[in-house]
Amino acid sequence: MVKKLLQELPTDYDNILVVTRGGMVPACLISEKTNIRNILVAAVMFYNGEERQKEPIFLQFPQDTQVHNRKILVVDDVWDTGNTVMAVRERLERAGANAEVAVLHFKPKNSHFPPTEKPDYFAEETDAWIVYPWDPER
Repeated sequence: MVKKLLQELPTDYDNILVVTRGGMVPACLISEKTNIRNILVAAVMFYNGEERQKEPIFLQFPQDTQVHNRKILVVDDVWDTGNTVMAVRERLERAGANAEVAVLHFKPKNSHFPPTEKPDYFAEETDAWIVYPWDPER
């Protein structure tokens, strides 16, 4: 799937911003194949214990000065509701970054956003439950 993404991705990004934890493996593979070595991290949480938060909690995020006026590729494993990736993209854009999103799987039926809001790049569209090889066994 990463190979499929790489066929469409531009290579002129200043940084990759990986959304932990799901995006770590695809971001590493994209980094290796594109030689984009500047990798930033966003850790986002929508839950506090069992309770869902309305606004995301950013546990880790680059400083505005690290992304301002830069072209950033945001990488995650899946766009399910889209809430996490959109929160990351919006925060980057508020900091003055030009952000594009790449995911392995896009689930348009689950998305909380209009059809015009979707990943810029995705390898597959599905509505199935996804288990990646790096997911912990449950």
